Amino acid sequence: MNHIVTVQDAVTAFAPWMEPTDAELDAIEQEMPVILADVDLLDAQIVTQDRAPSELDERRIRRARRRALAARVALVNRAAGMSLPGGAA
Repeated sequence: MNHIVTVQDAVTAFAPWMEPTDAELDAIEQEMPVILADVDLLDAQIVTQDRAPSELDERRIRRARRRALAARVALVNRAAGMSLPGGAA
């Protein structure tokens, strides 16, 4: 006779103890501008996948790249500002 057992991880995949911590949620919140800028860049690139990009498409992609880069720079500067001793930024 074969016993049927459940896989514990699959059964408790959404258990309360598996929720993100406050620190993880704060980290996601800090990175949200970068995530949104990357999504905008991907949207601009996806639009041009099945056709040759027009001049307007190229401008949209360039603007999205600049926004994504600016968001990353702001995130790095914010992180560096928090880690400097003595409050110097």
